[in-house]
Amino acid sequence: MPSFRATIQITGLRPGHAPEEVMDMAVFTVGAAHVVEANQLDVVAGVPRITVRFMVEASEYDAENQQARDAAASMAHGVNTVAVSGVLRLFRRSAGKWLAV
Repeated sequence: MPSFRATIQITGLRPGHAPEEVMDMAVFTVGAAHVVEANQLDVVAGVPRITVRFMVEASEYDAENQQARDAAASMAHGVNTVAVSGVLRLFRRSAGKWLAV
């Protein structure tokens, strides 16, 4: 099964939400349709960034990429209910490298 990772910058929390809710929401939304392999929080240049790594069902290359795009969009939508987010990026694992989708 192809492996993807979605990353999104977190620039703030919405009122009434705790920091851990951001990752919980990201993993929940992606995990609703795909197997989540891992997740992590990094701080890059002072800006928190979460990463969710997941797999999609193997099919045709473009269809796999579309499933991953849909998952990343769902993740961003879910995260935006609890936090203010920035740039969303999606990568596909190919020959040992992460390539932008």
